[in-house]
Amino acid sequence: MNVLITGGTRGLGLEITRQLLDAEHRVYVVGRRMSPELERLSHDHPSQVSFLEYDLADPFEIKHRLFDEGVGVDTPLHGLVNNAALAYDDLVTNLDLNRLQEMVQTNVFAPMQLTKYAIRNMLLHKIAGSLVHVSSVSAHTGYKGLAMYASTKGAMEAFSKSVAREWGSLGIRSNCVVPGFMETDMSASIEAEQKQRIYQRSALKQPTDIISVAATVLFLLSDTSRSITGQNVIVDAGTV
Repeated sequence: MNVLITGGTRGLGLEITRQLLDAEHRVYVVGRRMSPELERLSHDHPSQVSFLEYDLADPFEIKHRLFDEGVGVDTPLHGLVNNAALAYDDLVTNLDLNRLQEMVQTNVFAPMQLTKYAIRNMLLHKIAGSLVHVSSVSAHTGYKGLAMYASTKGAMEAFSKSVAREWGSLGIRSNCVVPGFMETDMSASIEAEQKQRIYQRSALKQPTDIISVAATVLFLLSDTSRSITGQNVIVDAGTV
């Protein structure tokens, strides 16, 4: 299986990449820069990893850079994981339009463009592929300071459901994985006391496990989940 994943150089994306490689799939990893962790994985799986350096804040060159030059027209894609996201946390009364625009381009416009060209690739190669979009529990439960970020994730959930309706007749599936708060670089700026308050809101009283979320993504990419589409699969330690 050939899979294109964004934000696969660290955090959840890196764990998804690791699990894909362990399952002997070929992975095209999109990131702004190579990380030491991905470099080690690439060294261990030299024939399975291709790193595509690209900043998704610019969605206009995605076709040329990632599909024409990166994956290549002759390579069939079986899966896309829209994982990369930019977090802009602040109160609505402090909203900065420039920062909001950058986040929307990264979190919404870029994944939509990636989905467009991934589907075109699947149609070209007659593949019933799987599209997985990583959302956030913040789109379902309110968190102070996350209104703008949550809105981008809510947009992708709505987008995914309609994509599933559009292309289901050809076997192409689209789903969202909705993680709770995890211990990642994105949450590193949150104070420990605030993190504990967030974790106490969950049934398990603990952070969402990254390995569990990544395994859910792999399940949705696999043929085992062939009857699942248009869904939001929540993996949040029981927060919602």
